[in-house]
Amino acid sequence: MKKIVVTGAKGQLGSELQVLAVDYPQFKWVFTDQEELDLCDLVGLEAQLDAIHPQIIINCAAHTAVDRAETEIELSDVLNHQAVAVLAKWSQAHGCQLIHVSTDYVFDGNSAVALTETAETNPINVYGVTKVAGEKACLKYNPDSIIIRTSWVYSSFGNNFVKTMSRLMQERDSLSVVNDQIGSPTYAADLAQAILTIIHHPNWQAGIYHFSNEGEISWYEFALVIQEIGGFDCEISGIPSSAYPTPARRPAYSLLDKCKIKASFGVEVPEYRESLRRCMGLLRIKTN
Repeated sequence: MKKIVVTGAKGQLGSELQVLAVDYPQFKWVFTDQEELDLCDLVGLEAQLDAIHPQIIINCAAHTAVDRAETEIELSDVLNHQAVAVLAKWSQAHGCQLIHVSTDYVFDGNSAVALTETAETNPINVYGVTKVAGEKACLKYNPDSIIIRTSWVYSSFGNNFVKTMSRLMQERDSLSVVNDQIGSPTYAADLAQAILTIIHHPNWQAGIYHFSNEGEISWYEFALVIQEIGGFDCEISGIPSSAYPTPARRPAYSLLDKCKIKASFGVEVPEYRESLRRCMGLLRIKTN
């Protein structure tokens, strides 16, 4: 029985993997967060992995607070880069399969077409810089790794845009949302299923892959669909990013091309509205 270690198990993706794990009893699942596997302990991390000795690592852990990363540079580099290097070295030395989750923020946002895995990376914030460094370390120390870049992640777990918008639309009469950042949201449950599809596939094909739900929208358009599905009575207006300054710059365009992951592993990519309805249905159940 293969043992799978999931890092960052309390995050959105890690939580969704825990939900799915019950349907995959053929694996021995070990869900870890900082208490069980401290990725900040770079010196002791290998010994921690020796003790668990997994055959598969799914690295969901990251410093994902994009704005805080602008000042928490060292912590971002440790979690998003240096710890990934240790995971890659250990997995390479022990014949362990490694799936590492990355981000659309590795791009500068200057593209006008959906970004393929070979598009040049050029991050414009600290988070993106450290995630690019993590990708490079991953492939340097374990070329047999799989890296999955994703974007705009949300879930019924944790804090995210969908839950924030749903709450604010019930609290306020009006909201302003940026309308000049284009991409596609990702329901973490769909990404979790994609990862399990890859693990089950007979051919492990190393490299970088992109995954998000289907659709090309702005955050403003995403908010409108949240409003529509939730039936919220709130006036929503679109504003430029310049009217909503944040410590970290965001890519203006980061739509991911999913052709490679579909062709290589037969991964199904749901349309974003369909997935959003599923998630918001769960949120209603949780609050009722």
